[in-house]
Amino acid sequence: MLALLVLMGALWALGWALKLPVRLRLLMLGCLWAGVVSAHLLLPDGHPFRTATGGRAEPWLVLGALVGLTLGYRALLARLKRRAAGRVVPPAQGTFRPAELERYARHIMLREVGGPGQKRLKQARVLVIGAGGLGSPVLLYLAAAGVGTIGVIDGDVVEASNLQRQVIHTDARIGTAKVASAAEAMRALNPFVEVRPYQRRLTEEIAADLFADHDLILDGTDNFDTRYLANRIAVRLGKPLISGAIAQWEGQVSLYDPARGGPCFECVFPVRPAPGLVPSCAEAGVIAPLPGVIGAIMALEAVKHLIGAGATLRGALLIHDALWGETRRIAVKAREGCPVCGGRH
Repeated sequence: MLALLVLMGALWALGWALKLPVRLRLLMLGCLWAGVVSAHLLLPDGHPFRTATGGRAEPWLVLGALVGLTLGYRALLARLKRRAAGRVVPPAQGTFRPAELERYARHIMLREVGGPGQKRLKQARVLVIGAGGLGSPVLLYLAAAGVGTIGVIDGDVVEASNLQRQVIHTDARIGTAKVASAAEAMRALNPFVEVRPYQRRLTEEIAADLFADHDLILDGTDNFDTRYLANRIAVRLGKPLISGAIAQWEGQVSLYDPARGGPCFECVFPVRPAPGLVPSCAEAGVIAPLPGVIGAIMALEAVKHLIGAGATLRGALLIHDALWGETRRIAVKAREGCPVCGGRH
């Protein structure tokens, strides 16, 4: 029996040396195995060949069954991998797949977007700071619009009190990291985009490297420490920053882009509000649809900036009063002597 196994090994090695296809080598071994089993079933007991190959057919049948199960398992695993690869499509930098053309058809027919604009969205890398009230609509609309790479950084987990306004999360994902929950929702919405979740808070140590890997930064956080940090790093790297804020019934949005002639965040807000003057949503509350309104505007400004369409909010601050249905757009300018951007733009 050992001699026959050695022969099988030699046949396999010979096939490998001759660069024969794996299927052909398996066929050779299968024919040899079938011949041995047939001999055991047809030859009488005590025949020299049966004696030399173990005396019984059962060991060979077990060996064949084990090999068959192994090959079947590998084939099934390969099939499942192919199916998974077909569902989760990595973003391509070249032409669009037919499914993408159908998905983005309403964009492509717009004169201001068209095929070139949609391709710019596909090639864009956008970082969103915060996966909360503002981050929820921002992330969903960026994914739906076809932004090729979307990074999201947030250190919090989903809580029940978030669900009144943070529409990217669900009740079933309470206790899950917000970035993981957001990534699941975005991938479910659009498998053609790449999502990069970063479960941590934005800090001075990681901000520069993270910003450098993206074309546009969107800040949807609810504290001034992070806003000033994001502005400082964005200015240093020449990255445009879209920042939004909400409180109770009011919200505001602007595109801060000193590298292209606009002011920075600190030009417009040089002094931090006194403690308690601008309470957070947790302290003062917020009406549920307001983050959707402001977050959708932030996403819209991001798309306009990326494709070069229309007039963006560079050099302007949009203020929305949801309680009285009023929206104002006021001009903002670089501030002379700004410690962050210098105010020389």
